[in-house]
Amino acid sequence: MTPERPAPQRDPQPGIVIARPFGIPVYISPYWFVIAGLFILLYANSLEQSVSGNLRYLVSTAFVVLLYASVLVHELSHCMVARAFGLPVRRILLYPLGGFSEIEKEAPTPAREFLVSAAGPVVSLALAAAGFGLSRAVPAGTAHVLVVQLVWANLLVGLFNLLPGLPLDGGRMLRAGIWKVTRRPSTATLAAAWAGRVLAGALLIVPFVLFARNSNSTAVFDSAWLAVIAAFMWFGAGQAIRVTKVRERLPGLQARLLARRAIPIQASLPLAEAIRRADAAQARALVVVDHEDKPIAIVNESAVMATPPQRRPWIEAGSLARTLDESLVLSADLSGMALLEAVRKSPAPEYLLVEPSGKVFGVLAARDLDHAFARG
Repeated sequence: MTPERPAPQRDPQPGIVIARPFGIPVYISPYWFVIAGLFILLYANSLEQSVSGNLRYLVSTAFVVLLYASVLVHELSHCMVARAFGLPVRRILLYPLGGFSEIEKEAPTPAREFLVSAAGPVVSLALAAAGFGLSRAVPAGTAHVLVVQLVWANLLVGLFNLLPGLPLDGGRMLRAGIWKVTRRPSTATLAAAWAGRVLAGALLIVPFVLFARNSNSTAVFDSAWLAVIAAFMWFGAGQAIRVTKVRERLPGLQARLLARRAIPIQASLPLAEAIRRADAAQARALVVVDHEDKPIAIVNESAVMATPPQRRPWIEAGSLARTLDESLVLSADLSGMALLEAVRKSPAPEYLLVEPSGKVFGVLAARDLDHAFARG
């Protein structure tokens, strides 16, 4: 499964690095070992009628290991095709329900999007076919059972990911097709995501039907597995919808439109007088300047609001100001993702906006940015 490809960030390590095939770090979630152990026990119980004694635990373990090995090969296929198209690959994550490749850029065309997404299922089905051929040559016994498990693992991974709904590969292939027809990637993503939610809802019905018809250990295992997969698909599709809506709002986020008019003041000016001057100038921000009229700080709005009116004549405005450093001075031309990234890198309540010439344009309040984003 391929992800929604978020912008690269400096985040904590997501797990344990178990390999670096082709230089791509592969992380495995610590929770994987717990869930894998649970699956081994449940699957071994379901094999009680077909595999004798403790051998069923060996077969069950082999199936789980082969299943995740198949997932890894599947994800590597996405990564290799993405790299061939010049798309940087950050890492592969394996977690209890499968895995995904973090590809740091969107494919620039629907055709490339389709090929990157299709690579995983194609390779998984090819491995299943190869395993089927091998199973015809391996004599009956444990080795034959393991080869058959390999076939089923890859067949399961390949076919499941071909389902036409996000966050699965089939959903991304559907998205590529709709993108090609409509020429609107956002519309394509929303359509494929809602298709994923419909599939998740349909898949969620299956466990109840299975359990109602048969309540033995096999039915319990199958029902639990399908219910978890349905939940995964629902939330994954929901994430795709949220990300798309965020991207649609980005063009409306422009620093110039969100800026507050600001007036320069000296740090020693009483707060009450500074507020009076701002009201007279119809300004909503106070910028502290030095003796050369160079901006050195921004008066914090929250601190001003928290100061009782009767105390404001006796408090210097500069005492409620935050000193400006380079990260709090932003270009007034910033917009969209560039604006969000600049704010994310240096969280603060206010930022000074300047023209390319260096002249002060105004003040951007983080609260105003949040409100604009929520309204979008």
